[in-house]
This record gives sequence, structure tokens and C-alpha cells, in this order.
Amino acid sequence: MEYRELGKTGLKVSRLGFGGLPLQRVDEEETKKIVKSLLENGVNFIDTARGYTVSEGLLGEALEGVRDRFVLATKSMARTKEEMARDIGISLGNLRTDYIDLYQVHNPNMEQLETVIAPGGALEALFEAREAGKIGHIGITAHSPEVFKKALELPWVETIMFPYNVVENQGEEFIRACQEKKIGFIAMKPMAGGNIESGSLAVRFILDNPAVTVAIPGMAAVSEVEENAAAAGDHSPLTDEEKAQIQKIRQELGSQFCRRCNYCAPCTVGISIPNVFLFAGYLRRYDLAGWARSRYDSQAVKADACVECGECESRCPYQLPIREMLKKAHEELMAVKK
Repeated sequence: MEYRELGKTGLKVSRLGFGGLPLQRVDEEETKKIVKSLLENGVNFIDTARGYTVSEGLLGEALEGVRDRFVLATKSMARTKEEMARDIGISLGNLRTDYIDLYQVHNPNMEQLETVIAPGGALEALFEAREAGKIGHIGITAHSPEVFKKALELPWVETIMFPYNVVENQGEEFIRACQEKKIGFIAMKPMAGGNIESGSLAVRFILDNPAVTVAIPGMAAVSEVEENAAAAGDHSPLTDEEKAQIQKIRQELGSQFCRRCNYCAPCTVGISIPNVFLFAGYLRRYDLAGWARSRYDSQAVKADACVECGECESRCPYQLPIREMLKKAHEELMAVKK
């Protein structure tokens, strides 16, 4: 495993990190196995979030006795001082630790970012927590290039997390700027929200960029840790065949696809929007008609129940036309049985 300095923080992190969002699908015992595998494979950077429901709590239990062997990061969507101070306290309790190495402002839009840095904003609570030794460093996560660009100008930002993968390279210019400014860059969504089948290729593509400090694929099984760690340890250049495979993935996915970030939830009528797009994706790209149809059949609420309220679209950080995409996905999934 290769290690890098995380910007100016002084923290030394493995280039492959662990994304804690998928822990919402597993239990305490599986989380403990995953943490053990992270140690065995040299992965020392763990990222989670207040918004990942049970993730912080599961990690807190699994990290008992080995907390000091990891660089631990979490984040909050709090925008005011009071809310952020509360969330920092909750994170410390959930993670069963008296300090968190990196605490991040979680996915603000431009207006929310202004609230964060204004008097009475979340940044004041972060500064106070840092002064008290509760957190070590402060970062920000973003989905918008506009926010990424702004974050590069903020003197308190020590790390920036942004989507970067085979099909999402719109932030490459800013990623290079992170390297120049010695801001740690954390690549999220390395598998494009589960849309890239070859995890090994996805990881190798990202880590081939020297401006990337650490990539954090979400992992919910020991086998995924082992596969991704092996890919991170493969420093050979991408072959012509692999480059052609990358180009094919880009052509198939384009730019309008669901990253399964789940920010669109909750749906007004209960549609599991990311699942609908997942099943449709498997149908289109992998010709798994039977699998896709059976999984779609199991959904309590189908996509045709959409009342077109548009609430999901207002929350989507990628501005996807979700209502039209749901219609198309439903038509394709229902046509399978004809």
C-alpha cells in the first residue's frame, strides 16, 4: 500500500481509503470483519458521515482497541454553529473516541456555504472544536464544480472531497489545483455510484492520477476490501485494452446517470429511486433482464407511481431529470416480460 501526506494536515494516509456509506447494509459482526481486513491490507483512512444513519455507530464499536491505527474522518450537513456543535458531539459519541482527525462540511451548495462561514455559522463550531482538541482538521465535500472552485479559495479548507472516476472527470483542473495548494484531495464515488462493474479498473484509474491523495470506495464486504487493496497495490500503467474499456464505459454511461448518493430521498410516494435506476442499469448494460425484472417486481412502489412533484430533482446534486428517467426506466423494466 502506498501512503501520502493528506495536504498540509501532517496526516499520512493510505491511497486507498474506506467509504462508510454502505455499512448501512451490514451488521456489527460484518463491520468488525471489514475493519480487521482494512488493517490487514494497510488501509488506514476511514470516512463516514452523520447522514449515513448507523455507519458511525457501527464503526465506533468495530474500532475499539484499534482506533489509534486509523485516520478517522466524518462529516455533517449542519450549517449553523449550534447544529454543528451538536453533531460533533454526536459523532464523538457514536465513534467512541475523544477526537476525530478530519471533520468535514458535508455537501453545501453555494448559498449554504455562505451560511457556514457567516457569523453564527457551522465554521465557528468547527474552529472551537479544533481548539478544544475534539477535531484535528477541517475539510469540505462537494458535488458541484462551483463549490469546489470556491473551496479552493477558503483558507480554512484543508481537504476537499469531490466525485472523481472513469466517467466523472469534470473536476480534474481543480484536483490539480489541490495538489498545487497542498490541499488534500479525497476522491469519492470512485465506482460512479456502483455503475462501474470493474472495481479494480476504477481504483487503478483514479490512483493513476498523482494529484489524488486518497480514493474512498464504499465497501460492505471483506472481499471488496481485498479486491480494492490489490488494485491500489498494482502500480503498473493502464494497458491499451484497459483504456479502451474505460472509453466504452464512458460512452455507455454518458453524464446522465444515478450515482446512488440517495440525496433525492425520501420520495413523496415511497419510490426507491436509486434502486429503480440500478435495476434499469443492469438491464441496459449487462443484459440481465431476468435479474433486473425480478428485483423490480420486489419493489413495494414502482416508478409509475411518481406524482411528478419534483421534490427529488430539487435535492439531486447532479440536476438529473429524475421524473423523465423514472418513466423511461419503468417502461424498459416492464417491457422485459413482453
